[in-house]
Amino acid sequence: MAPTPTSPVEASLAYAEEFHHEDEVLRGARRRGAEVGATPILPGGGAALSFLATAINARSVVEVGTGCGVSGLWLLRGMRPDGTLTSVDVEPEHQRLARQSFAEAGFSGSRVRLIAGRALDVLPRLADGGYDLVFCDAAKQEYGDYLAEAVRLLRVGGIVAFDNALWHNRVADPAQRDPDTVAIRELGKLVKGDERLRALMLPLGDGLLAAVKTAA
Repeated sequence: MAPTPTSPVEASLAYAEEFHHEDEVLRGARRRGAEVGATPILPGGGAALSFLATAINARSVVEVGTGCGVSGLWLLRGMRPDGTLTSVDVEPEHQRLARQSFAEAGFSGSRVRLIAGRALDVLPRLADGGYDLVFCDAAKQEYGDYLAEAVRLLRVGGIVAFDNALWHNRVADPAQRDPDTVAIRELGKLVKGDERLRALMLPLGDGLLAAVKTAA
């Protein structure tokens, strides 16, 4: 059960999060993720991904961190009907469960390409400028490296997005200096400092940092 909001700001954030509902397929994928320790994106962040995919009519999407399929389902539901999701994860068992989630949602195997492996080994093999959207939700300390790969992979007008951009409210607290928090904080600086990107921080879920690639 979510904690009771203690301030108007917390109440508004809770209202925004609860605005987005998940159906039984998504809830099933979320339960499987909880069982194997694959923490998925929260519903607000997932809804934002689906919205972004729809807004740019995404056909080719890369996902770093398959988990058990929650974010993939949100992405697929926002993509074009002929779109393909390429999803990378180091855990084959998580991908097996994700495939089950995609099948339950009615997505054929041709819509999803699952690649088991470390993202920084797989991403360099994907085509430059060949993708509409790249979503990252994996090793936080590799987020800066994922950004470099994502900018290469995206077409102009494509979007890169990172989950956990607020990292359990730690990123905004300068006293928090653990490696994951520092890496996410540095990611924000990298995105804001890249003249090829136009960024937006969405305080949905655990924070979604998104940026449009505006120039090659």
